Amino acid sequence: MRKICSVIAVMMIFVASGGTAVAEGPGDPAAVKKEDDGKWLDKDGNPTYKISADGTVDWFTYSGYRRYHSDCHVCHGPDGMGSTYAPALKDSVKSMSYGDFLGVVASGRKNMSAGQENVMPAFGDNPNVACYMDDLYVYLRARSTEALGRQRPAKKEDKAEAYTKAEDACMGNK
Repeated sequence: MRKICSVIAVMMIFVASGGTAVAEGPGDPAAVKKEDDGKWLDKDGNPTYKISADGTVDWFTYSGYRRYHSDCHVCHGPDGMGSTYAPALKDSVKSMSYGDFLGVVASGRKNMSAGQENVMPAFGDNPNVACYMDDLYVYLRARSTEALGRQRPAKKEDKAEAYTKAEDACMGNK
């Protein structure tokens, strides 16, 4: 539920600003604070990844890998590397703020250039994407800095109970 509320708030800010996106990168990805649900935040309060020296990834990064490959890779290519008709998200997230990322995933986007039209459908109503936007962002942020390679993470932290509760609420499970 908290994630859906965050998405709605970001969409309202996006619309209130006239729908203009500011090309402001996410900044330093260093994890400085861990929330009860297992999400790591950077110094600016944006979701980020945490990868231990032994290669263990935080739950959000692992979940983001799984969600990306179930819902995003068909258009955006393997591991965020792009395709002939959709951009490389591992590159896009370098210059896109967290709020802009949420806005585009939730509301979609249409780009017209040189006779070519690219359309990103809106996923704000799809709980299989909307409930995991932070996970997707964290995974792509790790890919964008090359902190995480193309392979499935071999080791992961356990899923936090608070994460499970939020996930169940967002997905409408009891």
